[in-house]
Amino acid sequence: MSASIEFYNVKKKAKVKISPAKVEKVTYDRTLKDGKVQRRFAFKAVDDDGTKLTKFCSEKDWNAL
Repeated sequence: MSASIEFYNVKKKAKVKISPAKVEKVTYDRTLKDGKVQRRFAFKAVDDDGTKLTKFCSEKDWNAL
């Protein structure tokens, strides 16, 4: 991964870079109609103005952090 992770801040309407030390790794699981479980990987952070940021990513990027 790069030295910082890029998120989109909807309040600022701009991309912001967050240090990986301030980023939390999360997964979202949901059950589909056919009973299978879908897992999505994401990074969560908080910007300097207090905006909560979420960025979905691949499992490969998630494991690399």
